[in-house]
Parts: sequence; structure tokens; C-alpha cells
Amino acid sequence: RRAIRESALGAGAREVYLIDEPMAAAIGAGLRVSEPTGSMVVDIGGGTTEVAVISLNGVVYSSSVRIGGDRFDEAVINYVRRNYGSLIGEATAEKIKHEIGSAYPGDEVQEIEVRGRNLAEGVPRSFSLNSNEILEALQEPLSGIVSAVMVALEQCPPELASDISENGMVLTGGGALLKDLDRLLMEET
Repeated sequence: RRAIRESALGAGAREVYLIDEPMAAAIGAGLRVSEPTGSMVVDIGGGTTEVAVISLNGVVYSSSVRIGGDRFDEAVINYVRRNYGSLIGEATAEKIKHEIGSAYPGDEVQEIEVRGRNLAEGVPRSFSLNSNEILEALQEPLSGIVSAVMVALEQCPPELASDISENGMVLTGGGALLKDLDRLLMEET
């Protein structure tokens, strides 16, 4: 923090204010952070998910779990290895996640054609994956995020938890782009 402050001052800034990421996300999302109501921010980054409850210009509760978009990709890679005996790369796993990945069962099953290396034979192989399989693959990291949100709701004062229940939460970060993640959190928390 000190290095950032010194760098900004050295670059010519007259004043430097540092705020926590969840507070910045809340302000950026237009939440009324100065009011005595509770707001929740769930920031799903590449490596971590931060859950914060904000009220009266302060962070009332904050926690971080080592689950993020990278864990989603790892879960897809492991699923393909376990169920198809094939190895896919991170870029392919991310493509699968973006195209047919979902955090909640959908009405329509989507499919994608994937190429990977067969682990037994060492040769390239094509196969199809569907959105239900990817949902299954993502269950472990998703349940970790749901648990972190539940703990935050349990740990914050009841009045703030009630505000969050009534007004919802803000999802931010690249991992929050997973289809129907908002619906999963609404149903599970």
C-alpha cells in the first residue's frame, strides 16, 4: 500500500486515497455505500473470490476463498481427463466454459465439439461435451463460492443480512460472467 501511495505521489498526484477492492466495486456498481443499509459484493477473480458486506462507508465483513475462474477451468480439465481419458489445455477449457458453461441447470442442453489428446494412445481425439456435463464439472468450485456467501450472510448483523436478502448482491470479476451464476446464488442463499 505504501509503495502504491509513494508511486502515485512520485508521479505528481497531490493526494492519494486507497480503498479496498470490494468498496471500489460497490461504488462502481452504484451501491449506496454511505447509507446504513447492507450491500454485498461478490468479486470472482481468476484465483480468488472475495465476499464483502458493506455499510456506512465501511467493510463490515470480508473474506476471501481460493476459488475463482481458474478453478472453473481446472474443474473442466479434470472432468474431461476423468470421463473421456483425454487431455485439454486451459484455453480449450476456458472456451468450453464460455460457450456452454452454466452454474444452474438450463432448459436447453447445449453441445460443443472438442479436440484433446487421448491419454492412452497419445493421439488427438475429437468428442462432444454438453452443458449438463460442464455443470457437473463445476459443482465443486461453485459450492465453495455458495458456502463463502452463506458464511458472510451468517456472520454479518441480521439487519444487514435482511437488506442483502431484499436488495440482492453485486457480482463482479471475470468469474461472475459464468451463465446463471446469479440464479444459483439467488436459489442457494
